[in-house]
Amino acid sequence: MTSPRSNRRRRFRETLIGLAWTSPWLVGSALFVFLPMAMSLYYSFTDFPLIEPPIWTGTSNYARMGDDPTFLRVVHNTAIYAAFSIPLCTILGVSLAALLQGRVRFARFFRACIFIPTLVPLVAVAMVWMWLFNGEFGFINQALSRIGIKGPAWIVDASWVMPSMIIMSLWSVGQSVVIYTAAMQDVPRHLYEAARLDGMTAFQRFRHVTVPMISPAILFNVIVMTINAVQVFAVPYVMFRRPDGQNPAGHFYTMYLYENAFVYGQMGYACAMAWLQLLIILALTGAMFLASRKLVYYRGA
Repeated sequence: MTSPRSNRRRRFRETLIGLAWTSPWLVGSALFVFLPMAMSLYYSFTDFPLIEPPIWTGTSNYARMGDDPTFLRVVHNTAIYAAFSIPLCTILGVSLAALLQGRVRFARFFRACIFIPTLVPLVAVAMVWMWLFNGEFGFINQALSRIGIKGPAWIVDASWVMPSMIIMSLWSVGQSVVIYTAAMQDVPRHLYEAARLDGMTAFQRFRHVTVPMISPAILFNVIVMTINAVQVFAVPYVMFRRPDGQNPAGHFYTMYLYENAFVYGQMGYACAMAWLQLLIILALTGAMFLASRKLVYYRGA
């Protein structure tokens, strides 16, 4: 029979071994995650032009946002992009996954074709879409001209910049299709059989059986897409860049944050924007989790 003292020694030794194995991660997280976060929180309350020491200014950076017309514009652009791209990607992703269920010939091939574009680097994606949206020789306008429609200047005309950005967002639907496909394949078959015996049509089975059963996957994808939409940067930066700066209609939150930090040298203001962005993401995620209590069905819960 072991004594309490020997048990304490063994637990202490096991704790030390565990800390030794996790120490690289702990040290790396402290140096490259938590310390920079703490420093950025401090800088958000300062006037920090990078080449001079930071000067404490309190909440002036946060108060400045309400009077900054560029800030208000990028918030508006980002909100519009998220409000349209997320529902469209969700509807398209669920629809494609449903169409490729069952006995569909070459289903695996089509799934691969839908997923492969998501592996392309974002800068390359932007270059491809710049060619597709080119007003003179782009594929989309060339196709429209063949049916007698004059295509717009997609990435130049301010009124068409946001629609082109939303259309481009559908490029990334492949990742969600894979998740929805896995979720649909996990739906118990007897639920469909019972629904069929009750006289439900295919659409009714999809609405009342498939959608509730894959609702956790929908919630996960919507949260991921929301975070990505709020942080969108690379594609609009490449697509809507002009010699005199960024096209105002294609100017988004993270792009303005980057410009304040590394172009205008206003690191304090950029840090304040970063923390506000984090709070917005946390608030949106929290709201979705609260809504999921009534909208999301968990088996066994």
